[in-house]
Amino acid sequence: MTEPAAAPMPHLAALGPFCAFETHTEGSELTPPWRKLSELTEEGNGVLRERVASVRASLAANYGSPPEAVEQRVAASVAHLGLMARVISPALGLATLHGLPSRPLTLGDLRWGSSLGGAFRLSLPREAATPVAAEGVRHGCGAGSDTRPVSTLAEDLLAGPVHDLVAAFAPFSVSRHILWGNVASAVNGAATGITAAAPSLAHPARATALSFLQHPQLRNTHTLGPHNTRFTRRSCCLIYRAAPGDAGALCGDCVLLHGRGGGGRGGR
Repeated sequence: MTEPAAAPMPHLAALGPFCAFETHTEGSELTPPWRKLSELTEEGNGVLRERVASVRASLAANYGSPPEAVEQRVAASVAHLGLMARVISPALGLATLHGLPSRPLTLGDLRWGSSLGGAFRLSLPREAATPVAAEGVRHGCGAGSDTRPVSTLAEDLLAGPVHDLVAAFAPFSVSRHILWGNVASAVNGAATGITAAAPSLAHPARATALSFLQHPQLRNTHTLGPHNTRFTRRSCCLIYRAAPGDAGALCGDCVLLHGRGGGGRGGR
């Protein structure tokens, strides 16, 4: 069964709830309330549709509206963004503090408790979460080090669990431009959260995030200001549309907030 340890690396929990994770022995029995995150990508079992419906009802309740008042694609985008933040943050925190996981993680490896509101419980196989470089990771690809570059982690996650979740959400009429924009926002949000919790880690956290954002899959999802300090996505997660009359607040990194892309608020 999944063990109740807060995280394999004690400092990770100090970086915020989205970075914290529990551990389980690889191949151990799956016991309630734990579920495999891979359920979300399995056709016909309804787990993803249930998740989107729950987020839809929660968003509507915030404004005293019935669930049908919120577009399903809006709820799907918001649900996807929350999942991305929870999957990416622990990996970013682990790389910032300790090094890369010892092997690529799959959705089948990840176990979750599917609660709403904030960071749901997440568990990683202890064997995979053990870092390969106790002194940190390389943020470039130069010679002279026996550690792997953090771009390896970006490739592993973006081509693995993240790609699978993007594909699973696309049928909800959410464009892949928005979905990959959600991924970029989750990367930037993880680095921002780590920096706020531990200012001394600002440089490695930002360097790790930059390795993700420079990946070909994310390169055209955002813009960065001078010295890579100001992140702005090139799409909108659509959460403002959950409010009556599409009058909801915009996120701090939203393309609409900064007046880019033209065409007003709709259809992104």
